[in-house]
Amino acid sequence: MAKKKSSDKKIFVLDTSVILHDNNAIQHFDEHDVAIPITVLEELDQFKTGNSTKNYEARAFIRSFDHLSEGGMLTDWLPINGTTHGMVKVIMDQQPQFKDAEKIYDSKKADHKIINAAIKLQEEMPDRKVILVTKDINLRLKAKALDLPAEDYLTGKIKDVDKLYKGHSLKEELPTEAIDQLYESGTIDPKPIFGKEAPIHNHYYILRNTHKSTLAYSNPFSGLIERVEKRSAYGIKPKNAEQAFALHAIMQPEVRLVSIQGVAGTGKTLLALAGALEQRSAYRQILLARPIVALNNKDLGYLPGDADAKIMPYMEPLFDNLKFIKSQFSENDPASKKIDEMVENEKIVITPLAYIRGRSLSKIIFIVDEAQNLTPLEVKTIITRAGEGTKIIFTGDIHQIDTPYLDEQSNGLSYLIEKLKGQKLFAHINLEKGERSELANLATELL
Repeated sequence: MAKKKSSDKKIFVLDTSVILHDNNAIQHFDEHDVAIPITVLEELDQFKTGNSTKNYEARAFIRSFDHLSEGGMLTDWLPINGTTHGMVKVIMDQQPQFKDAEKIYDSKKADHKIINAAIKLQEEMPDRKVILVTKDINLRLKAKALDLPAEDYLTGKIKDVDKLYKGHSLKEELPTEAIDQLYESGTIDPKPIFGKEAPIHNHYYILRNTHKSTLAYSNPFSGLIERVEKRSAYGIKPKNAEQAFALHAIMQPEVRLVSIQGVAGTGKTLLALAGALEQRSAYRQILLARPIVALNNKDLGYLPGDADAKIMPYMEPLFDNLKFIKSQFSENDPASKKIDEMVENEKIVITPLAYIRGRSLSKIIFIVDEAQNLTPLEVKTIITRAGEGTKIIFTGDIHQIDTPYLDEQSNGLSYLIEKLKGQKLFAHINLEKGERSELANLATELL
């Protein structure tokens, strides 16, 4: 292949949001060059202290960039990774000759300095295409309004979220004999159903013909299609086939990682918690956690009380599910008292996700709620902390994202589903039917 001309190589200018999303971002632009505005380094300095994922990303980038600077001055173009990648340099804050973002937008914000740095580079190198890369949608719009090409950071994004793996499917026109065998023995060889096509590991099926139907899944450990029964867990009974599949995956001991995706009211967190309680004797602790997006909001500081008191309101949805499960039993029922006892003895712990850092996750069933608000790296970090005997359940709705730099394609839950589908230790179920109430279903469908 002929070597690309210098004019064919693009220059990507990275915003702070890209580096906080992926500290290794400069490695992902192939042979093209990368420019880092000095304002980005200044903003990263503000993020270098702390225990959040953003703090880790900032520190990791600063260390790697410092190592890179050993090859020369950062204001000169330096090779990123030998001959396989392009070059990188730091660009200074300078006023463009024709389009000054600070004057046009009447503000000296860091975003406008980053735009100006890219426009100045555009003016200095008219033969090269300069592109601003940012996770901030509004910054992309501002840049484009000044004729500066801008795009999202694409590494790790799922291309077609509408075709995201659902974990279950309908298979019709099956021989009645096959369904009868599933009812009689509980298992069947996949060949009469799928022929030469190998079924996906831990995939769930509604199998039916005009006379009969049953629920089943592909067991990767036995190599057979096995029948799935609608079974209850700690007083919670599945109301549809999808919920039956989700509860089955949660209670399968061989499956160590489960993800459940669905809109509000489909029962994601409730099923995860009920399944965990049903298996309480198999684990030394049940952890329920969720990310607190509002921790980045200054308004949180005005809430009364200490740090625990400030964040407890964000944990209420998890407590609500626990209360609902308790309501399935009378106050004096041993099952209800057992939940109170487990909370008191910290056998059940509800906590912000940030508090999990540094903990040992051995023989724990760990439920991570609102996982769509996590980055792919955060999801990976959680999973890699799993010790012997630990099971992790991620629940969330990829269409309800509360963080400004994530979307349906780039959030950690979508990334997890896409990357791990078909693995023996992983099962995923997409819940589509709301079961909260007729009113909630009406709002979901029409509003």
